[in-house]
Amino acid sequence: MKKIKIISIHILCWVLVLAYFYGEILIKGVTLRAAAFDISMNFIQIVEFYVCYLWLYPSFLKRGKIPQLILGILFTMALFIAMRYFIEQVLYFQWFGMKNYSEDTPMAKYISDNIYYSISFLVIPAAVFSVEQNFKSEISNRKLKDEVVKSELAFLKSQINPHFLYNTLNYVYSLAIPVSDKLANAVLRLSDLMRYTLNESPDGKVTLTKEVEYLESYIELFKMRFEPNFYVEFTTDGIANQKVAALMLIPFVENAFKHGVVNDEKQPIRIKLKVQNNRLSFEVSNKISHAQKDHSSGVGLVNIQRRLDLIYPEKHDLLVSNNGNTYKTTLILNI
Repeated sequence: MKKIKIISIHILCWVLVLAYFYGEILIKGVTLRAAAFDISMNFIQIVEFYVCYLWLYPSFLKRGKIPQLILGILFTMALFIAMRYFIEQVLYFQWFGMKNYSEDTPMAKYISDNIYYSISFLVIPAAVFSVEQNFKSEISNRKLKDEVVKSELAFLKSQINPHFLYNTLNYVYSLAIPVSDKLANAVLRLSDLMRYTLNESPDGKVTLTKEVEYLESYIELFKMRFEPNFYVEFTTDGIANQKVAALMLIPFVENAFKHGVVNDEKQPIRIKLKVQNNRLSFEVSNKISHAQKDHSSGVGLVNIQRRLDLIYPEKHDLLVSNNGNTYKTTLILNI
């Protein structure tokens, strides 16, 4: 529905622009030759507009790729010149026996002349694209502020102070040490998870090493519950002090444990985290469990996608595959 609305706005704008332009021509009167060249020029300008609007600026300007942007502008200018030459100097000559430029026009003059005419429809789509992006950013910021307010309200409604729980777990850990090493270790892991969730940063991001430690503690807790029949492979590569939104990766692991099979040695749950050139790849695959599901609350993909849209707009890809036996999610982040 959103795309239909955008397309409708574009059509309306072009109708108004062309109606104004050709309405003036009809009133003043025009020759067939002038009308033909006006139509070809407008057609080529519209093509140039959408080359810039749909490909050039989203691909390079939005992502700050200046060298590619410059090359793209030069390519668009060349496309404008080539299209105009083909239509007005070749096709029109074959169809109507006329050309826009005379045969003795120097090529340098032809190119410089058409560079001038192409510039306006390089600038206009840039302005339209920028206004549209600012509008989207404003909407995204409003949504993010609403989410923050909702989170703060949810926290205020909590009847138990999380710091009290954390301190209590430390006390329980001290009591568990003389009783059972396994119990003490479980309490310690749970305490680590609680401490991580209480840590805050101004931008809501943490180092990737901290996020990995959190995942490891979470996996260790599950291992204590299901061992010795617990088969999970967790591998990392290229992890350093890169920053990532806190608790961004855990929902995928949680869903794998909740809906997957952890006791199949031949098909373990596989978790792969790799960072290369500021590109994070997080892949989680699991054998699908057809047993009765755990009905405890979890984080659905819809909520994950919403958080990604708010924190990493246009900087992420979330891929999901399900062949009936294996469920796999792959998250790509530009961090």
